[in-house]
Amino acid sequence: MSDVAIIENFVKKYAALKQEISKVIIGQDDVVNQILISIFSGGHSLLIGVPGLAKTLMVNTIAQALGLNFKRIQFTPDLMPSDILGSEILDENRQFKFIKGPIFANIVLADEINRTPPKTQAALLEAMQERSVTVAGHQYKLSLPYFVLATQNPIEQEGTYPLPEAQLDRFMFAINLEYPSFQEEVDVVKATTTDVQMTVNSLFTAQEIIDFQNVIRRIPVADNVIEYAVSLVAKTRPKADSAAEIVKEFVDWGAGPRASQNLILAAKTHAATNGKFSPDIENIQAVATGILRHRIIKNYKAEAEGVTDEKIIQSLF
Repeated sequence: MSDVAIIENFVKKYAALKQEISKVIIGQDDVVNQILISIFSGGHSLLIGVPGLAKTLMVNTIAQALGLNFKRIQFTPDLMPSDILGSEILDENRQFKFIKGPIFANIVLADEINRTPPKTQAALLEAMQERSVTVAGHQYKLSLPYFVLATQNPIEQEGTYPLPEAQLDRFMFAINLEYPSFQEEVDVVKATTTDVQMTVNSLFTAQEIIDFQNVIRRIPVADNVIEYAVSLVAKTRPKADSAAEIVKEFVDWGAGPRASQNLILAAKTHAATNGKFSPDIENIQAVATGILRHRIIKNYKAEAEGVTDEKIIQSLF
C-alpha cells in the first residue's frame, strides 16, 4: 500500500475516531484534536484546567477509542517513584523479581501530576524520552506505542508543585481546557444525568497506530517550512538576535530545539488529518500555540501586566 493510500485511509479513520470520542465528550473539539495530533506524532500531552472539566474522562475515552492498554496513576503528595515504576521483591526462591508498576501501559494517565513533589514527577522523565525504565540497574523497555497524557491543575491552586522545566519540555503539547459554552454545558448535563451509558468502540490496533506514525514521519517537508518553524522558535529566545520586541520585554527563557522538532512533527500530522501530503506554514501556525505555550518562561513584568503566553505567541506570527 502506498503512503498516499495510507494517508487517505488515515483521514477516514481519524474522522471516525473523532465521531466515536464525541459520543462521550461534548464540545472541546480543539482539545481532542491536539491530543490526537500529539498521539499520532508520537508525543505526550499535558492538559491544564480546573477540576471538573472532564480531563480524566477525555483521556479514558480516547484510550478506549484507540484500543490501547490504559493505566491511570493518581498523583498524590505521598506518592513514591517506585509506586509508578515498579519495584524488585524477593520471591519464594530468594530471587529478586521485578513487579511492573502502572507506567507499563500504552497510555498512562498521570492524573493531577503537579500534586506530587518533583522527586516523583521526575520518575516519568526516562519513560517519556527513552520509552524505557531503569530500576536497580536493569533497563526495561516499554511497549509501543507509548504516551503519557498528564492532567494538571492551575499552579495557583492549593497543594500544587510546579513541574520542572525538563519535564515540561518533554510534553509535545500543553493544552488549556476552558469552561464549556452555555449550550455545551446544557448538553453535558442532559447526557450525564440519566442512566444511559455510552459505549465507545475501539477503532485501531496498536500496530495500526505505529504504522500511521511511521507514515507521518515519512511525509516530506519543504525547506522553507522547516526554516519558518526554526525561526519561529528562535524568536522566543530573548537573547537571540531575531527575538521579537515583546519577547525581549516579557520573557526570561524561550523554547529549545525540541520545540522546533515538535512543530514539524505536529504540522505533518495536522496536514495528514486534513488530507494534505505535505505541511505548509499554516499547519505550523495551527499547532504552534500548544507546542510553545509551556516552553516560554515569562518574567515578573509579564505577570504584573497580564501578558498571556497566547498573546506573545500570536505576536510572533
